[in-house]
Amino acid sequence: MRSTPILLTLAVALVGPAALAASAPLNPPVAAKVAWQETRHGEVVTDDYRWLHKKDDPAVIAHLHAENAHTDAVTAPIKPLADRLYAEIKGRMQEVDLSVPTRRGGWFYYTRFEAGKQYPVNARRRAKGQDYDAGAPEEILLDQNKLAEGLKFFSIGAFSVSPDGSKLAYITDTTGFRQYKLQVKDLGTGKVLDDTVERVTSLAWAGDNSTLFIVQEDATTKRSDRLLRLALGGAPVELFNEKVEQFSLRVADTRDRKFVVLTSGATDTTEVRILSTATPLAPFKPVLGRESGHRYFVDHRDGELFIRTNKNAKNFRVVRAPLANPVQKNWKDVIKHDESVLVNDIALFDRYLVATEKSNALSRMRVYDFGKRSWKTVKFDDPVYTLRAGGTPEFSSRRFRVSYQSPVTPSTVLDIDMGSGERTVLKREEIVGGYDGSRYETRRLWATARDGVKVPLWAVYKKGVKFDGSAPLLLYSYGSYGIPTEASFAVSRISLLERGVIYAQAHIRGGNDLGERWHDDGMLMKKKNTFNDFIDSADYLVQQKWTSPDRLIIQGGSAGGLLMGAVVNMRPDLFRAVHAAVPFMDVMNTMMDASLPLTTGEYLEWGNPNEKAAYDYMRSYSPYDNIERKAYPAMLVTTGLNDSQVMYWEPAKYVAKLRAHKTDSNPLLLKTNMGAGHGGASGRYDAIREGAFNMAWMLSQWGIKE
Repeated sequence: MRSTPILLTLAVALVGPAALAASAPLNPPVAAKVAWQETRHGEVVTDDYRWLHKKDDPAVIAHLHAENAHTDAVTAPIKPLADRLYAEIKGRMQEVDLSVPTRRGGWFYYTRFEAGKQYPVNARRRAKGQDYDAGAPEEILLDQNKLAEGLKFFSIGAFSVSPDGSKLAYITDTTGFRQYKLQVKDLGTGKVLDDTVERVTSLAWAGDNSTLFIVQEDATTKRSDRLLRLALGGAPVELFNEKVEQFSLRVADTRDRKFVVLTSGATDTTEVRILSTATPLAPFKPVLGRESGHRYFVDHRDGELFIRTNKNAKNFRVVRAPLANPVQKNWKDVIKHDESVLVNDIALFDRYLVATEKSNALSRMRVYDFGKRSWKTVKFDDPVYTLRAGGTPEFSSRRFRVSYQSPVTPSTVLDIDMGSGERTVLKREEIVGGYDGSRYETRRLWATARDGVKVPLWAVYKKGVKFDGSAPLLLYSYGSYGIPTEASFAVSRISLLERGVIYAQAHIRGGNDLGERWHDDGMLMKKKNTFNDFIDSADYLVQQKWTSPDRLIIQGGSAGGLLMGAVVNMRPDLFRAVHAAVPFMDVMNTMMDASLPLTTGEYLEWGNPNEKAAYDYMRSYSPYDNIERKAYPAMLVTTGLNDSQVMYWEPAKYVAKLRAHKTDSNPLLLKTNMGAGHGGASGRYDAIREGAFNMAWMLSQWGIKE
């Protein structure tokens, strides 16, 4: 590698923080160009904005502040609209709220919000027999508002009570960099113990209530590579170090709490080890070992392991095997493989097994009764919806909790009686001021991609919208990592629907919406299918008169931000405006730097650019590397200074380079949250305000002011 640190120093001296911010905020900042180059596979690569990588350089921070000042100045006229949207969304929110209590052991655990407070309070009450007793004294476990005092950002990650209910282990992030610190609280005395460990990503208790198994990430790459055992009052002891860069570790316990499960996983392969919670000093034992291409996950019941495996089953199947010898010859089918059904997960109980499955981009759950040897299916009649497990930690439970919502149905928590199938609604998200779902309509659509593949979409709109091409439409998608696009409800979306906006999402390849092959067909050397599917979905909406190019705004974040950057390079004429959030824009510089967080672990998703074929393919779609001198849509690019998933400099460089190349006069704005990371603001009111700004900007691009 050859860089030019002297030139960078000279540029900072000439430009300086003051000069960077000196121009009137209405004039966009012009980032300094500093010569940098290196040779990759025989190609000389230049990057004029490489200097923006240096987060501790005052000139970099000054440039980001100048971009924020420009954005503030340009968007000053829409501030009243943003304020109105904030008031609308906040006004629909139940500010004083209580989650549905969940039983674990002799306690019911819940979170609650207080009016005006940014963060929840974690609390519990003693159970009365099998039931929740609202009259029992409340025990506050954590008041997150107090923990967040004086901080710009605060987030709780793992949160786990010891088996006897006497201690709480939890991890906190105070910057947005998703670097969590372990704390342990004695719930009897209320004191936080001295036992702390930095950079913890997952944890599990042993049965003695005083030993924790902890996964720790690398300080630089953020790869979860070390398993530690922590006996409270002692020093952490390393038990295992995952050396293969494509693998990361995760630790958890089985639902019956008899085993700690250590999973080492890559994109296409897993390896599982287990340890009895009764013997924390014993070594972990491998279940099936590591075989390239074999992904499997385990749980335990009554001396048997239940294994969700893709062995000879692309969309997974479930088998049971004796704990003492779970090799393949001893497997017995529980759920056979079905090419049209993805087995996403299983939840195991003493009398029942619940399988979460997906077919044709719709979820369902099936309940198996071990005693009756029979299945029941849990599904809903809406054309599109989201159905998820809602958290049922008790192995002996007779009811399974689920969360259901659709684009027109607020989030609803239900208990499913696993024996009878009877459903009990426990809570439905309350929309303050009233909400009438019959005012809106949702539809499943199917677009035909250029290679003939049918791509599902869903759309929601207020009844009475005209389908003559005049309607404003917001199209969102993601399409990576096998993460599906879900048909969910959003309180904030009501403000768009009431203003005549159609909201749509496309289930493009790269997710697992139509099974594991859907993911495979949108990754590695097939990644361009993701972008083509999105463009073809947008074209379909235009052709069918749902909208028109001058009324079509698109949105995506993180890997969905890469999607935004790729499709505007390919078809800038198709879109009126773009919101790219925390976008993965600089694919090559990120994936060529193995020291960055996530890079090596994602070679199996995007490709390893150290290999020439992968390098050429990735470079052909990398948004930053394919900016050209042509007209682009209006763009709002948002990011966080402390983002650990997509470094702030990716969107900052993208905006700087695009501003120097684009030939249009459409707005190009960069807005950086200087105190947050990948997920934006951590407080609920701050998050609403961020969302209201983004929404106001999009409405302004449609010319909607009221």
